[in-house]
Amino acid sequence: MSPPANITQKSDEEIVSLANPMWLNLVKCSNSGDYGEFVEGFSESLRLALNEVEVGRQFATSELTRNLEEDADYLGIIRRGEHVTVLYRQRSTKNEGEWLGRLVLGYEGDEVKIFGASIF
Repeated sequence: MSPPANITQKSDEEIVSLANPMWLNLVKCSNSGDYGEFVEGFSESLRLALNEVEVGRQFATSELTRNLEEDADYLGIIRRGEHVTVLYRQRSTKNEGEWLGRLVLGYEGDEVKIFGASIF
């Protein structure tokens, strides 16, 4: 089998169809504090960079990360190098206002994996 094309060559629709379920899963796992499921789709390099204790502390102490609405608004895609960044408008069920969600996707082997994820 030939290696996959660079993810930046996919159409916006193809990228969004991959990204939306991944983002929703991250939101659900963040709300439930399930670290194991939260990192399931992460690239190996991201998994190695994360500190399970620190992520667990964030799950335990951050009101935002445990109270995210499941219906984020897709804002757009940024293509750079071998990765795409998918942006979301994210809201909380407890805090008023909006946050920017960022999901970085790329290929690891022949699978699309998460290379970065944040809300700020």
